[in-house]
Amino acid sequence: MRLLNKVALVTGAAQGIGKAIAEIFVKEGATVIFSDINDDKGQRACNDINIKRQQWGESKPAQYMHLDVSNESDWQQAEQAIKQKYQGLDILVNNAGITGFLETTGAHDPEHLDMASWRKVHQVNLDGVALGCKAAIALMKNRSTDKNSNSSIINISSRSGMVGIPLAAAYASSKAGVRNHSKSVALYCAQNGYDIRCNSIHPAAIYTPMWDTMLGEGDAREEAIKVISKDIPLGYMGDVMDVAYATLYLASDESKYVTGIELTIDGGILAGSTATPAQSD
Repeated sequence: MRLLNKVALVTGAAQGIGKAIAEIFVKEGATVIFSDINDDKGQRACNDINIKRQQWGESKPAQYMHLDVSNESDWQQAEQAIKQKYQGLDILVNNAGITGFLETTGAHDPEHLDMASWRKVHQVNLDGVALGCKAAIALMKNRSTDKNSNSSIINISSRSGMVGIPLAAAYASSKAGVRNHSKSVALYCAQNGYDIRCNSIHPAAIYTPMWDTMLGEGDAREEAIKVISKDIPLGYMGDVMDVAYATLYLASDESKYVTGIELTIDGGILAGSTATPAQSD
């Protein structure tokens, strides 16, 4: 029960990394607000967790909230609803994001990029995080007077925010913005004496539904996973729980002295792919 009595909001919680984070938060005792734009899938994920939580003893019921992170009025409504029902917020995970490949029509390389597509990716991935941090600060700044317990904002960036991605320039740019904004939020809260920490997490090669269209099906999928895994020093793709456990640490009071960091979860990719062990025959 590492998050007992804490109230958490997780964006993009209908599937993948967001769903895994929301589930482990519920399991660890938090009151969790699932949010997404896919209401059917989001409510179903929330209902599934509420069925499971009955096996976990003291965990609190989760609830679902519609939230388009790129829409400022949605954030304002969420802020008011959380303030009215819970009197504040202890944890925000800004997880919602898009690659732009499925959600927009334009090219994403630097030479041919389509500005409408560029803006859409940034509206969700970067503006959504900035608006989330703004709302969270208002809900968190008067939340705790205990130096051993403080509020936590966790922004899910990407390994793509630390390196260039030639055919996904908008995605890489937006995630780099998340990386830097997290540090600005961390310093701002510290300078103002708010008991709020802010950190970013940078996953890479984590198997989520976002990969489905790129991996194909059947034998082609297995072969694609093998090809990707060859460039990962640990030799395999990660799963959503690898990110969820890291998020749990940054959400808990165990990390009360940790702010402004970037935590990479990539199987060693950024440490240098040349360190990949030789494959035996």
